[in-house]
Amino acid sequence: MSTMTDTITFPRSDALPARPITLLIAALGGEGGGVLADWIVAAATAAGLPVQSTSIPGVAQRTGATTYYLEIFPAQWDALGARRPVLALTPSPGNVDLMVASELVEAGRALQNGFVTPDRTTLVASTHRVYTVAEKMAMGDGRADSARIVKAAGELARRAVLFDMAELAARSGTVINAVLFGALAGAGVLPLSRAACEAAIKGAGRGVEGSLKGFALGYAQAAGEAQAATPEEAKRWRAHPVERARASFPVETRRIVEEGAARCADFQDEAYAALYLDRLDPVAQLDRDGGGGAGGYALTNETGRFLALWMCYEDVIRVADLKSRRSRFERVRAEVQAKPDEPVHIVEYLKPGVEELAAVLPRGLAGALTRWAARRGLTHKLNVGMHVKTTSVSGFLALRFLASLRRLRRTTARYHEEQALIERWLAAVRAAAPRDLGLALEIALCGRLIKGYGDTHQRGRASFLRILDTIVGAGAFESDAARAAAIRAARAAALADPEGRKLDQSLATVGVPPRPPQAKPLQFFRRPTGAKKAA
Repeated sequence: MSTMTDTITFPRSDALPARPITLLIAALGGEGGGVLADWIVAAATAAGLPVQSTSIPGVAQRTGATTYYLEIFPAQWDALGARRPVLALTPSPGNVDLMVASELVEAGRALQNGFVTPDRTTLVASTHRVYTVAEKMAMGDGRADSARIVKAAGELARRAVLFDMAELAARSGTVINAVLFGALAGAGVLPLSRAACEAAIKGAGRGVEGSLKGFALGYAQAAGEAQAATPEEAKRWRAHPVERARASFPVETRRIVEEGAARCADFQDEAYAALYLDRLDPVAQLDRDGGGGAGGYALTNETGRFLALWMCYEDVIRVADLKSRRSRFERVRAEVQAKPDEPVHIVEYLKPGVEELAAVLPRGLAGALTRWAARRGLTHKLNVGMHVKTTSVSGFLALRFLASLRRLRRTTARYHEEQALIERWLAAVRAAAPRDLGLALEIALCGRLIKGYGDTHQRGRASFLRILDTIVGAGAFESDAARAAAIRAARAAALADPEGRKLDQSLATVGVPPRPPQAKPLQFFRRPTGAKKAA
């Protein structure tokens, strides 16, 4: 925070601005919001302008952002003489000139809270998403409606500068704050020249080259000077470019298909990405033949979305790989704002059990282990809590060893189990598509039920199989539209109640008998010492 002494009010003068320029920034942890505020302060100070900055810390687990509030008086100190402007410490609705959000839902929060007004506010925000805890907790698709936020931004802001800044940050090899800074400068609202902003970045002395590149990309985008990336640049920032997806699939599907193929390559290898495309190609052809292009190829997009998520299921190999990557350590250091010479210790809490162990064994051994544990009632009793320090040599090597089992994943029981069910799901989609694309789409959307790990995955899988067995592949319906409606209702019921009671009620409406009561083990806990005396 910059400090100002002898702060006094001064009378209105036609030679001086009537008020300061107000700027509110909402940034998530690890995105460099504090550094962005420091850059702005440094640039304004170098330009001889009065400036003041305050911040309010956010909260953990992606339930909100840290906000930074700045006021810049657009007149140099020399022009003020002995007078000093009074600058506020907190923003107020309706009095923000420039609202900055590093993520789309944070822009939506600002719109909802009245910080963006059509008579005054320029909104600069990234359109990419970092999902909130509430969105992730939803059984189904709990994501906020991005299109609604974008529409509201266009209606409520005086000017909206919206584009995917995360992608530009990846292209330049920097953090999103540099792209935000460039967008602010390119929007032309701040009384700061481009040279002054770039000098502030250079003066910070850290990650200058990447930050300047990100600044330039953001500036060009906001100023309307952006140019499309060359193929060589695209290959550098995309970890696994899939040329086949661009050449073989409709334009309306390429974003989903390319991301899905890249995810599968990252999960296993390029051959696995090719398998993803092989599985999706017949669906795209059926979608095209059935006139799905008029609907934006919804069947191909939704099948491709959930196929990629399903093929990249979370096993211990995947978890170990993600937790021991260099990028994760760098992200954690950035989130805690550790200096280069400061050590950071990361301790993982893991609780593997019989099912997790069996999942990475060959099918014969996995079956023998699970049967042995079930006979002895040990399936849910052998879960062992472990604290693994991944920043230690032993902890890191243990995770890297598990991650190295990726080469053997195709021999594991979990792999064969998942692939068999995936093929069954896709066969149902392909069988329905020639008759009714709407029915095929409802079957494809059932892939949404397969998610998470542990008990969450088991419940979702059980609901998926129940719908597949009782409605998709059985039952008499007067039309394909009626079958599609039944699948849609059953899927919504399964997503609304993880225990399956609402699903049973939905299936009962089409004549499917409820499941028999499920046995649940009783757990007994020892009474704490002293409880008997207190009673």
